[in-house]
Amino acid sequence: MPELPEVETICRALAPRLEGRRLLEAEFFERRVLEGPPARVAARLRGQTVRTLRRHGKHLLVEFDSGSLLAIHLGMTGHLHWGGEPGPHTRAVLTFDNGRVLYDDPRMFGRLELCEQLPRRIARLGPEPLHIPAAEFVERLHARRGAIKPLLLNQTFLRGLGNIYTDEALFRAGIHPRAIAARLAPDRARKLHRAIRQVLNAAIASGGTTISDYVDTEGQPGGFQFQLQVYGRTGEPCPRCAAPIRRIVIAQRGTHFCPQCQRR
Repeated sequence: MPELPEVETICRALAPRLEGRRLLEAEFFERRVLEGPPARVAARLRGQTVRTLRRHGKHLLVEFDSGSLLAIHLGMTGHLHWGGEPGPHTRAVLTFDNGRVLYDDPRMFGRLELCEQLPRRIARLGPEPLHIPAAEFVERLHARRGAIKPLLLNQTFLRGLGNIYTDEALFRAGIHPRAIAARLAPDRARKLHRAIRQVLNAAIASGGTTISDYVDTEGQPGGFQFQLQVYGRTGEPCPRCAAPIRRIVIAQRGTHFCPQCQRR
């Protein structure tokens, strides 16, 4: 699933192309990825001008001059392409006065929703990990008694983190994925806060991570997969101590860590 850096990469590429542009036509080819009747949604979108395009966690929010929002979640395999021709997995085409955006989604776990205000399921998400102050992060962390890995994946705690960047941040901070959040000393909690920001910013600078099929709006893969230190490196030597990287399952998610460098 595209995580915060991948969605941010897409947002930064599309925002200068779409902001201030008029939507001429919207076509939807698959009801499973659209909230509402296709013809009605298309009619409501037609003729609207994009005011802003921004990211909210793993969601893209297209705000129009009317005040309405098009909320886009890419799900597991969703892609937004600038230009090009529709293919077998194209589920929607948004045609603007300067070009068009294709929404492709082979597995159709994504969602497009036109709404008048931020949907409740999005509004209830936690703060942005790139914006939350260290003191607030530590306070929120110490209010939770569960293991740190599933907590960081909980979108109501922080929005935008996924499996890849959680594993990488915990490794940088030297924290075991089963460590109890409330028991982390303040200095270790602040170190984790810094590690999260560092990993996310580095991934954004590299255009995201391509493990399977993620590509940007031009069809190009990300580059952060070449900088991963633990994720997907089961059995390989730790870049710090050379101990074999381990993989375990926590909260039904594959979790990668160094048993020597990451302690509880």
